Amino acid sequence: MSFAVLTTMDPATAPHLHRSRDIARSQRNNAIHQARHRRRGTMAGKRTTLTVRLRRLAAMLRELRESAGLSKEDVSARTGINVTTLYRIEMAQARPQRRTLSAMLDLYQVNDKVREEALNLLSDALKPGMSHAYEGALSDVYATYINFEAEALSARQYQTSTVPGLLQTFEYAAAVIDTSMPRLDAAVMESRARARMDRAVNVTKDDPLELWVVMDEATIRRVVGGPATMVGQLDRLLEETKRKNVILQVLPFDAGAHPGMAGSFTLLDFRDPVDPELVYVESMSVHDLVEGHSEIRRFGVIFDQLRAMALSPRDSAALIAKARDEIAATIPPD
Repeated sequence: MSFAVLTTMDPATAPHLHRSRDIARSQRNNAIHQARHRRRGTMAGKRTTLTVRLRRLAAMLRELRESAGLSKEDVSARTGINVTTLYRIEMAQARPQRRTLSAMLDLYQVNDKVREEALNLLSDALKPGMSHAYEGALSDVYATYINFEAEALSARQYQTSTVPGLLQTFEYAAAVIDTSMPRLDAAVMESRARARMDRAVNVTKDDPLELWVVMDEATIRRVVGGPATMVGQLDRLLEETKRKNVILQVLPFDAGAHPGMAGSFTLLDFRDPVDPELVYVESMSVHDLVEGHSEIRRFGVIFDQLRAMALSPRDSAALIAKARDEIAATIPPD
């Protein structure tokens, strides 16, 4: 929900920006919690992957209900909507049907502007997110991350051992995915690699993602998929360094111990102030979405330390080019 809409609501029902952020954070935590349980096979039911619009709609509906002084039980009694359904809608775990949404808005006595905003959010929430075509091959947490990444203003990313997915070539991505344990079947591998290729539009679209990457030197030294594949990948990185919205830095081996040794992570920031930042954390055992002021601040401080320890963008490009030439020299002539 945009701040402009909030400020035009009736004073008796107008929510405040900080409440929007708290509610959005609560909803995302619940949706992430649900995704974790689905991943473990302990929750059944139709899959609803969280998107930015669905979370905003959920935040709006919860705010409107609370501003009207109604409990979920009150709403259920007066609209006939099941309490469990209301909970799932307000936690962004389910998309309401249009008639359900209309019944809720009627009860909350919203003005025309708020009604239009809510109905537009529902229409947008019904549109497939970026992960939709590949959801059968992706974990719920990763699918959710892809959808949020597509809506983000900026991303600050640290990678320990592989090139960031947004900047991978298809051959490199396939080689990385092929190392998954347990082994994946060919169709799933293909889908996961294609998903990474589709994500690349985030840095090339008209209003592109502002991407700042710090990579451990291991990411450019480890020959993934063979010398030819790695040379192609490093050529891709050198091309990406020319983009105004992309900053690449390499953390050299001689930097020694550093605070990113625990694993890779990505900090996402969003255009709308209602949307809290989040962190996507990657390790061998778990991929997770983390939020909360203290955690965001901790990862932000870590990233600042890593970029300070890394080579400058210019020196990083020179090191990537050097690594590229060294690997290319190992390729036998035709």
